[in-house]
Amino acid sequence: MPLCMGCMQQLGNKKVCPNCGFDNTEKQQAPFLPYGTVLANRYIVGAGIDTNGESTRYLSYDKQTGDVVIVCEFLPIGLFNRAEGETELRVNYENRLNFKKFKDDFLNYYRILSELRELSALMNVHNIFEQNNTAYVIEENEDLIPFSEYVERVGGSLEWDIARPLFMPVISALEALHKRGVGHYAISPKNMYVTAQGKIKISGFATENERKRGTGLKSQLFSGAAAPEQYEDNFPLDDITDIYGFCATLFYSLTGRLPKGAPERMKDSRLLMSTNTVKRLPPHVVSALANGLQVERENRITDFDELRSQLSVAHTAKAIQDEISRTASMNISATTGGKRTNRGGSHLPIVLISAALTVLILGALGIWWLRGNPLAGMFGGDTSETQAPVETTEWTGATAPNFLGKTLDEVNSEVKNQSNITIKRSYSDDFSDDYKEGTVMHQSPAAGERVTDEDLAQGFIITVTISKGPRMRELPNIEGSPLKEASETIAAQGLLGTVEYQYSDKYNEGIVVGYKDKSVGETVEYGTNITLIVSKGKEPIVTQSN
Repeated sequence: MPLCMGCMQQLGNKKVCPNCGFDNTEKQQAPFLPYGTVLANRYIVGAGIDTNGESTRYLSYDKQTGDVVIVCEFLPIGLFNRAEGETELRVNYENRLNFKKFKDDFLNYYRILSELRELSALMNVHNIFEQNNTAYVIEENEDLIPFSEYVERVGGSLEWDIARPLFMPVISALEALHKRGVGHYAISPKNMYVTAQGKIKISGFATENERKRGTGLKSQLFSGAAAPEQYEDNFPLDDITDIYGFCATLFYSLTGRLPKGAPERMKDSRLLMSTNTVKRLPPHVVSALANGLQVERENRITDFDELRSQLSVAHTAKAIQDEISRTASMNISATTGGKRTNRGGSHLPIVLISAALTVLILGALGIWWLRGNPLAGMFGGDTSETQAPVETTEWTGATAPNFLGKTLDEVNSEVKNQSNITIKRSYSDDFSDDYKEGTVMHQSPAAGERVTDEDLAQGFIITVTISKGPRMRELPNIEGSPLKEASETIAAQGLLGTVEYQYSDKYNEGIVVGYKDKSVGETVEYGTNITLIVSKGKEPIVTQSN
């Protein structure tokens, strides 16, 4: 049974998938694998999901297990050729050494990743192999919510009590990667997802070659989350680099916006966080964000243990508490098991006084943080309860155009003369009550979002999601229409039609009488199979012969 290349569900004899709306008559353009390519005699390759300068990921089907999976193909843009309809990569002669080195790095990276499957924040890798003069990785496909969408759903920002259990496993995952000699280097809201169980999953894996400038690959950096050193040619990346990306993403989750891009922060290093947000967050979290987002590497948090510690407790307060506990413990141990002294008293008052002092000291620390924090110069914003954090100067550079409500043809027509903008269609089209079928219902980056010179220099990609129209469709009036016309009307509503013939005194043969078990105006879900009653003409009169 044929599969839909857009969702890997059974397609039957249809061309347009009733499940996802994907048009299976289309071809996947070179240099990407043709639809239906079979890898390792097992994996059927479908639509491309995303791509960077090093690799491309495709939705695929595992014939052996019956599961939908992700195929990641090593595809270093600019170092190879692949003609339309072909699967074999032809490596440019002058690039053969670079190609081999980058491929070996790619394979080594994913082999390490496959050995860390016990870490909940990492995607599971099931298989790694070479074919078509390149390399492939098979990743698990899960039902995930983009992290940015998750944040939007909960009001645009997270409280620390919600963010903390989400992000702590990410620290463990990054720490494990770096202990094996590799990193992620692209931690950002665009590479994070939330599972149905409320856990974070990291995506966007690539070698260090892809995450910095000057390596021979077309680098992919995420503005606002990429560390300053990633913009320097061939600067060695390490755990300090990933700490910057982690803290930038945590900053986004707590404030609803990313820090300014690193090139801008090199000129003005302040983090734009409103005073109200600073007050809402525990002081030690604000301190950790400031320390993790230092522009100068030597001032940044240097290892994951320290990052974890700074996010877990305010160090000054903890030191005071430890000292109080130590002193109280010494006083109690100096007596006989904490019994009453010869004055008839108990050591309980000492502990109570110590606890009271701790509360007072912690309160004082909080006031100190809000009024005299030595890192406060890194933050700016207003004190309004309702106004979101805003920058003190308006952005005057380029912004992402608004494609919402336009057809894909209209969008492509608008950008056809702009070589630095690429439109990529998301193949996870969705239903929308607000946008007509066939028009853009969502775009990333959003309309009006900043476009930096760095974005334009490396090629600006705008991903658009096409609306399938409303999920619920109203049954049109097709009574009295010829069958062909009624079928087209039903199909235009995204519905499937089957036919049942009956005799009719009212309508001639081939004319639709109406719906079976349905009424005009009734609403049904997109893709529902509707039975049309079609006239066979008048029932013949049978005469009995004597």
